[in-house]
Amino acid sequence: MSTRRFWVFIEQEEGHIHPVSWELLGVANKLAADVRDEATAEGDEVVVEGVLLGEGVESLAQEAIYHGANRIYLLDGPVFKYYRTRPYSKSIAKLVKKYEPEVFLIGATTLGRDLAGAIATASHTGLTADCTQLEMGEVKGAKHKLLLATRPAFGGNIMATIVCRKHRPQMASVRPRVFPMPERNPAAQGDIIREPVMVTEDDAMATILEIIRNEGENVNLEYADIIVSGGRGMGSPDGFALIKELADELGGVVGASRPCVDAGWIGYEHQVGQSGKTVRPKLYIAAGISGALQHKVGMQGSDFIIAINNDPNAPIFEVADVGIIGDLYEVIPEMLKQIRAKKEAQA
Repeated sequence: MSTRRFWVFIEQEEGHIHPVSWELLGVANKLAADVRDEATAEGDEVVVEGVLLGEGVESLAQEAIYHGANRIYLLDGPVFKYYRTRPYSKSIAKLVKKYEPEVFLIGATTLGRDLAGAIATASHTGLTADCTQLEMGEVKGAKHKLLLATRPAFGGNIMATIVCRKHRPQMASVRPRVFPMPERNPAAQGDIIREPVMVTEDDAMATILEIIRNEGENVNLEYADIIVSGGRGMGSPDGFALIKELADELGGVVGASRPCVDAGWIGYEHQVGQSGKTVRPKLYIAAGISGALQHKVGMQGSDFIIAINNDPNAPIFEVADVGIIGDLYEVIPEMLKQIRAKKEAQA
């Protein structure tokens, strides 16, 4: 009997888990379920496993089990206190060689994008980056189902599905918020395998002298509960002042469609869509956004969507829970008026 392993890199920084790690455990379990029948027929075992590196992070390993991992490979030591490419990639590449995972998923975060490429290079395998869809599917000529990794290509104008036929692991980095967060199960049980730390400070080739925090604007679109987005229908970048006013009143953040970013009206960190951020807020307000596929794919997982557009045939209304046909420069001021009146009445 052989073991088909579906791996997830558990990303942590100073003891705080990046939520994308739990999202990936959820999708890894789905992928594992997709091959369980064929594996059972051949007498193989299918497991979802996590890889966790850090210093003093064993409690996080248990949390990973609660979120869906059957087993965690833990490398705990001072050399892993802060992320550095070489100690992390060298150590994980050794684990890959030792355990031979079939699939390896990593969050497409700043850290994950750096790490995924280094591991893929060291493991002599392929990597599909910035994925927005994953599934295990039949591929002509392949004995087993393979990972079908879909990602935007050519600036988000097409979606490409990529298959790694001949090399293992099949690797993909995945955007945060593309997949739902699995429920935490505090009754879940699993194994924590403490792997020996085989790298030293001399292997790191870099020393962290100081960490300087960015005190500027931090736009956390992926995990915002409320997002108010503006589109080309605003007519000018001045419209974002009204968008921000509504976002501030609701306790949310400002988003934007790609044409606004391309026109230089607002920074890329605000972009929602295939070539921007994928979001799943509780409330998403789209103002002056026509709703091209590129944008809809990035926000259609929102719990509740309000669309404001003066074109009754705008595609955005296809995914909206509430559609308001009208001029956003008339609609939003009225929304602000009513929101403030309600707040005053409750005060």
